[in-house]
Amino acid sequence: MIPSKNEWTNALITRHGPELHKRFSSATVAICGLGGLGSNIAVVLVRAGIGKLLLIDFDRVDITNLHRQQYKANQIGLYKAEVLAENLLEIAPYTEVEAVMTKITEENFTDLLKDADIICEAFDNAESKAMLVNGVLEQLPNCYLVAASGMAGMGTPNTIKTRKITKRFYLCGDEVSDVSDSIGLVAPRVMLCAAHQAHTVLRILAGEYEV
Repeated sequence: MIPSKNEWTNALITRHGPELHKRFSSATVAICGLGGLGSNIAVVLVRAGIGKLLLIDFDRVDITNLHRQQYKANQIGLYKAEVLAENLLEIAPYTEVEAVMTKITEENFTDLLKDADIICEAFDNAESKAMLVNGVLEQLPNCYLVAASGMAGMGTPNTIKTRKITKRFYLCGDEVSDVSDSIGLVAPRVMLCAAHQAHTVLRILAGEYEV
C-alpha cells in the first residue's frame, strides 16, 4: 500500500529534521542527461525528498544501458525521460517530476533551465559538457552547477572526489579517466560519481559548501 502524502512527509521530516526537509522539498533540480550519471542522481534525489526534478534527455533506452542505468528491460526503446519519471514516481510518489524529451543546445538551455536552483551536468559527450558548463556559468548567474569528469574503467574508486571550482561550480570525478582509454564505463564507478553529484546537491541546499 502506498503511504499517504502526510505519512511520506512525516517520514522525511523524521529523517532530516523540519528545516532541512523544507530546503529539500522546496528545491528544483535539473538533471541534464539521463544515462549512468543522471538516472542514478535522480534516484538519490527523490529518495532525499527533493521537491521537483526536471529530467532532460532526447535519447531512448538501449540494452547496453541496463548494466549501469536505472531502467528496466521492458523499457528498451522508450524515451529515457518518460520512463525514468515513471520509475521515480514508483519510488517517491509525491515528487514533482517533469520529463523533457529534447536535446539541450546553446539556443534552448536558458529557457529549459531558468527555473532550476541547481543543475546537474550528466552528459557523456565532451562538447555538450563544455557547452552546458560555459553557458550556465555565463548566462544563469543564480544557478549552481554540479558537473562530472572522469569515472571510467576499473581504477580505484578512491580517486573519485568532489572539488569546488568556483562559488557556483562543483566538479565530481577523478578528472582523468576517459572512456576511450579503458574498458569503458563500469557501473560502480559511474554510480559513485553520481552519488558525489547528488550529495553535492544536498550539501548546497543544506548550506554546507566545500572550501
